[in-house]
Amino acid sequence: MSKAIDVACLVLVSMQGRFLTTLRPAQKTLGNHWEFPGGKVESGERPEIALRRELREELHLEVNALQPLPPTTHAYDFATVRLLPFLSYCEDRPQVHLAEHAASRWVNMNEARELIWAPADLPILESLNGYLAP
Repeated sequence: MSKAIDVACLVLVSMQGRFLTTLRPAQKTLGNHWEFPGGKVESGERPEIALRRELREELHLEVNALQPLPPTTHAYDFATVRLLPFLSYCEDRPQVHLAEHAASRWVNMNEARELIWAPADLPILESLNGYLAP
């Protein structure tokens, strides 16, 4: 049985109905796949604290209130990932400064469907329609 990893991720939605996506670097696990930004939850760490830490480290990004969304679980060959998504809205699309990712994009749902996503993120993407108009 593969190990389980908790990963907190952010669904950051702009007032224009676009949301932030990030591209994993080619040399990393799931390279060249798009995902919702975030990262691993350390032992004893609350998921929302882990998410804020990861956003600061990887994107130099601070966000407002976080609303938890239903978690999803995906079994990869390297581990079982439990994604703990959080929703946040922003007036203007903030600038991000990539420390870990190959790229970032603000996309609408049609554009997002044309990207190659990390499998664990797909259920979150499919559930987004109800959240795109705050």
